[in-house]
Amino acid sequence: MKALMIDGFESCHLADAPDPKPGPGEVLVDVRHVGLCGSDLATFTGMNPLVSLPRIPGHELGVVVLSAGPDVPAIFAPGRRGVVMPYTACGTCSSCRLGRVNACRFNRTLGVQQDGGLSERFALPHDKLILNDSLAPRHLALVEPLSVGFHAVDRGRVTASDTVVVLGCGMIGMGATIAAVARGARVIAVDFGDKTAIAHRYGAAHSLDPALDDVAARVDDLTGGHGADVVIEAVGLPATFTQAIDLAGFCGRVVYIGYSKAPVSYETRFFNLKELDILGSRNALRSDFDTVIGWLEARQTPPDDLISKVFAFSDAAQALPYWQRERGTTLKILIERNDPRQ
Repeated sequence: MKALMIDGFESCHLADAPDPKPGPGEVLVDVRHVGLCGSDLATFTGMNPLVSLPRIPGHELGVVVLSAGPDVPAIFAPGRRGVVMPYTACGTCSSCRLGRVNACRFNRTLGVQQDGGLSERFALPHDKLILNDSLAPRHLALVEPLSVGFHAVDRGRVTASDTVVVLGCGMIGMGATIAAVARGARVIAVDFGDKTAIAHRYGAAHSLDPALDDVAARVDDLTGGHGADVVIEAVGLPATFTQAIDLAGFCGRVVYIGYSKAPVSYETRFFNLKELDILGSRNALRSDFDTVIGWLEARQTPPDDLISKVFAFSDAAQALPYWQRERGTTLKILIERNDPRQ
């Protein structure tokens, strides 16, 4: 079979890969839609320290069951559609023992610490597949990235009385925006260009462009000088890491989804003076996936405007170079494989 292989700095191509077979407890799936994540782009540009090359990327997956190995429940029948949960959990580390399996110490995310699913077929444990035949096939690949943003909102304990600043309106930040709005919070979305306009369509009360607005002054004005109750950082730059502390009000919460590739210097006195809760957020739980699926199923308008561009699987090698060139206007890129039987 064919798979997209990142094999060097800004180098990728469709390559031959072994044809997978499902083992005990596993299902073989036909990969129909793959969303490209910022981690995939970072791998392509040599900025992902968690990855060794060569690597097959892809962990935002919408799939169709082809067959099942031994000891798989009958519900995982051929033709069923589903969403892949791309993380592993050891079950014994401190995170797993607390039930926070999304932060497993030994997690190996598809496309990062192990080969991912940007291929024709893929075998995975059946309990990592969430069956869903109601969502449009393309939208199955949106569930995982939105779930990461939803998880961050849960980490921040966002309520209807909160003003939430979301730094970064990529797909993860969009998930955080959507989840905060769903809880009744007032959201101030911060990013460059058109991405904040999309956030506004999904319920953000205010949108700020750092190229046009003095973000600190505008947040101060919009909060009556109190600062934000919650700041969610979904960029991963030193400047936005420190900006999150500055924008948070006294006794506020700061949630970091992104991680900075360079050291970050803080004036730590603000941690104490404001008595901030500073929280990390990693991956997502099954409950976050289920909440996102429910949100998508309840929408009257399809969320197609979250998808910036679709590439055919045969053109997959063009997708990452395109995203690198068009970062400012690209929210989500999908790779689409048509049913080979059609």
